[in-house]
Amino acid sequence: MAQPVVIRNLNKLFDSPDGKGNRVHAVQDINLVAKAGQLVTLLGPSGCGKTTLLRMIAGFEEPSSGDILFGEKRMNDIAPNRRDAAMVFQSYAIFPHLTVYENVVFGLRLKGLSAAELKTRAERVMELTGLTKMAQRSPNQMSGGQQQRVALARAIVMEPAVLLFDEPLSNLDAKLRETMRVEIRAIQQRLGITALYVTHDQVEAMSISDLVVVMNGGVVEQIGAPIEIYTRPASRFVADFIGKANFVAARVTGAGELEIAGNRYVTGQDDLPAAGSEVSAVLRPEAITLSAAGGEFRGSVKRVTFLGNVAEYLIEVEGQGEWLVDISNPGMAGVFPEGSQVGLSLVARSIHAPAR
Repeated sequence: MAQPVVIRNLNKLFDSPDGKGNRVHAVQDINLVAKAGQLVTLLGPSGCGKTTLLRMIAGFEEPSSGDILFGEKRMNDIAPNRRDAAMVFQSYAIFPHLTVYENVVFGLRLKGLSAAELKTRAERVMELTGLTKMAQRSPNQMSGGQQQRVALARAIVMEPAVLLFDEPLSNLDAKLRETMRVEIRAIQQRLGITALYVTHDQVEAMSISDLVVVMNGGVVEQIGAPIEIYTRPASRFVADFIGKANFVAARVTGAGELEIAGNRYVTGQDDLPAAGSEVSAVLRPEAITLSAAGGEFRGSVKRVTFLGNVAEYLIEVEGQGEWLVDISNPGMAGVFPEGSQVGLSLVARSIHAPAR
C-alpha cells in the first residue's frame, strides 16, 4: 500500500576532503511531503544534494539530523532492506548471469514466497512492463531500454510502499528517454505507488511529475507543480534553470503592474513588492511575439535556428541587450532571416518577477 513520505528538517554533513576538519553541508534543512501515490521529482544541477537526499530516504546514508517518515513511521534507524522501499538505479544493476525472469524474481526468492505466488507476481509485473516475451533472455541480449524495464520490474514486483529512482534514464539516448519516461509515469500511476525521482533533466521532471523540488547548493529553492515552477519561479536560479529565460530590469508601478522601458504591463502577479521597487522580471522566449511592423520594442535578428515546430531567435533589442525568442509553427508563420529588423511585443500575463 502506498505511503506518504515526510521529510522534516533534514540535514546531512560530510567531512571535507581537505582534511582540515571542515564539514560540507550537502543537504540543509529540507522539509518535504510526498503524498501517497504522488511522483515527486528532485531536480537540480550536479552537486545540489538531490542524490544524497534520495540515499537518505533509501537508508544508504544516515542523516546528520532531522526525520524521515513513511506514513507515521520514523525510518531513520530502519535498515534499507526493512524500509518497504525499492530503488531503480542509473546503472540498472541487473545480474548479467541470470535470465530476465530470474532477475525479476530475485528479491521475491529472498523473501521466501511460495512458487505459485512468486510466479503470479512475476508474470503480472512482466506483462505490465512489456517483458513477457523476453523472460528467458540474457541481459546482454537486450537494449538499454529493455534492461531498464528489467530493473523497473524487479523493483515494483516487491510491491513497495515507496519507489525511488536515481537518474534511471541518463544512460539512454534522447528518443528512448522520452519513451521510457512516459512508460515509467504510466506504470507508477497505474499502480498508485509513491515515487521520488532524481534527475537533472528539466524536461524529464516537467513531463512526469506531480510535484517538482528544485534544489541548489543543498537547499530547496522551490517546491511546486510543474506549471507553477515554470510560470511562477520563486527565484532567479529557478527561472534560469527551468527552461530558457530573458531577465530584464523592471519597476513596480502598482498592484500586479510592472513597467519595462516605459511600457506598462498588467501581469496579475499578486506578490509583487511595493510600488516603486526595482525588480528583475522574467520573460520566457515563447511569451514574446515578433512582427515586421510595430511593437513595444525594436530589434535586429542576430541568429535564427529552424527546429521544425519552433524557430529560435537571438535578437539584439534596442536598449535591452540580447533576447531569446521562440516562435511556434514557423512553417506557417514564416521565418525572419538574420539581419532583419523586427518589432517585439510582450504577453503581459506571462511576465513574472521572482521574489529573489
